[in-house]
Amino acid sequence: MSEQQRHSESGDEGAGAAPVFTPRKNGFYQSVSEELAAWMRTGWADTERRDVELVEQAPYAAKRRAALSARFPGERLVVPAGTLKTRSNDTEYPFRASCDYAYLTGDQSEQGCLVLEPRAGGGHEVTVYVRPRSNRDNGEFWLDGHGELWAGRRASLAEASRMLGVATRDVRELPQVLREAPAVPTRVVRGHDAQVEQVLAQVRGGEEGSGQERGETERVAAERDAQLGIALHEARLVKDDWEIGQLQRAVDATVRGFVDVVRELPQAQATSERYVEGTFFRRARVEGNDVGYGTIAACGAHAATLHWMRNDGPVRAGDLLLLDAGVEMDTLYTADVTRTLPVSGEFTPVQRQVYELVYAAQEAGIAAVAPGRAFRAFHEAAQRVLAEGLIAWGLLEGPVERVLELGLQRRYTLHGTGHMLGLDVHDCASARTECHLEADLQPGMVLTVEPGVYFQPDDVTVPQELRGIGVRIEDDVVVTSSGRRVLSAALPREADAVQAWMAEVMAS
Repeated sequence: MSEQQRHSESGDEGAGAAPVFTPRKNGFYQSVSEELAAWMRTGWADTERRDVELVEQAPYAAKRRAALSARFPGERLVVPAGTLKTRSNDTEYPFRASCDYAYLTGDQSEQGCLVLEPRAGGGHEVTVYVRPRSNRDNGEFWLDGHGELWAGRRASLAEASRMLGVATRDVRELPQVLREAPAVPTRVVRGHDAQVEQVLAQVRGGEEGSGQERGETERVAAERDAQLGIALHEARLVKDDWEIGQLQRAVDATVRGFVDVVRELPQAQATSERYVEGTFFRRARVEGNDVGYGTIAACGAHAATLHWMRNDGPVRAGDLLLLDAGVEMDTLYTADVTRTLPVSGEFTPVQRQVYELVYAAQEAGIAAVAPGRAFRAFHEAAQRVLAEGLIAWGLLEGPVERVLELGLQRRYTLHGTGHMLGLDVHDCASARTECHLEADLQPGMVLTVEPGVYFQPDDVTVPQELRGIGVRIEDDVVVTSSGRRVLSAALPREADAVQAWMAEVMAS
């Protein structure tokens, strides 16, 4: 909330309400004369867009809503987009809509909210509540710090309706709509809009009755809401053709980001890992919305830290650079790719030894991705190869079945071999175990395969020459009807191919 908003009337005013805005800019209140206020209400052209077309994902979103409607007949379903989050004092982080809201609407508006209202004859009425154009009569557009003069033009309700293919209403009306709506079972996706949750707590009786009754009501409501979130994550497990196309676009942009990094490694060596991070970020912002997660640009011993994100260390010739990064497209689908690259362009013998073990493990993992195979199969295949290699090097005592049963290889591998990928980098995390981790793979599922080996710099159980070496190779894989397709196949993986590719890029 801006300083201007803090000094405006608050509450659940309807679309026709006229809050009083007190302007403040750069820490100073500014008076508004009647003449200025009157002048600012006039002289503006009609900018209503009447040629707005459906967003590309609208027909897919309609099918997803229909499936959700069938899953919860007779119930009201509320899916908020979320609100701005404060970064510091009166500045906010860039807004990103909640994944479930974007999945079901194709919209990314802050404060937006999807409501599926049950119809008496079955099915649901679909309404997307969004912020309308800023009001020019009451000064909102220029006196409110989130008004259009400050934050940019928003779609009108009519424009939003044409873009999304659904009915739209002013989101400021939503609290009253929910309070006056018929009493039917209601579920909300929690964690995105505190005001919506507060209103629904009142509507569902969360603030009535004795303490024990209120607690029971809240517990039941929380369980029901969680079931809605689980259902949405399970629906997102299998991607449709449009989603797979978006993920391919994200991967392709990510590949170009890796090319950028290799081309600019000389500059990174003169600065730090943050040059690597910044180089990739530039590609993400040019071709997409953002990075899909915090970039890991880990050079030297930092590569042994699984989620190294400080990115403040040196980039030195002779070291390995572990780059784990993904472009998030404007549609919010993200890639997740890792390559471990020799900064000088060539692996040393010991670096190649570790790299080739991880590559062999990844090859085994990718080969285990196929429809009808257990989700865990690719992890088990990769871990077996890693365990066999670590035994052969004398770091673990066999046999391999004993090592795997006790998980001893995890001292040097630790993490799982992959996860689902989509709107979230770790997609569908709320899906039930029996539908995800303990289920079989299906065509349309997209996952990462990313084995790694990490020798900590202070681990005296390994020879000195291995300490501080971390290697991870990660690719994005879609399950097809006949097997799998590696979306990131354009980025070399095998050691000699990596070196040849780096030499070509550096020379260009």
